[in-house]
Amino acid sequence: MFMGEYSHSIDAKGRVIIPAKYREELGDKFVITKGMDGCLFVLPEAAFRELTDQLKALPLSVKESRKLVRHFSGAASEGELDKQGRVLLPAKLREHAGLEKDVVLVGVLDKVEIWSRERWESADDDADMDVIEAHLAQLGLSI
Repeated sequence: MFMGEYSHSIDAKGRVIIPAKYREELGDKFVITKGMDGCLFVLPEAAFRELTDQLKALPLSVKESRKLVRHFSGAASEGELDKQGRVLLPAKLREHAGLEKDVVLVGVLDKVEIWSRERWESADDDADMDVIEAHLAQLGLSI
């Protein structure tokens, strides 16, 4: 399980250090793809397989299903750590997430999200947590 928040910088070659606490859970090979809300998702291969199994079950006759499948699978790239614990973030993915220099890596249970510092700071707003909690309670989740 991934938890915590870490700040790092992307180097001139487009690489970012993956925190040591995340490396073991990610394994030798993992998948980097477009995330939601303007970030990137970094998933262990098993978690990406689970995601793709769910995507395969969607009805392809529904336009939103096709778009969601393309969003995650079309941009997916295999990630591999170098000896310094860095991974190369493909240029298209960096562009999608607005990643230039300062980034925040956030552990989100089964995946790691990579955010530009600016987007993370503007997205990390607890002001609407009461509304979110009430909505999730309607769905049966109690916190």
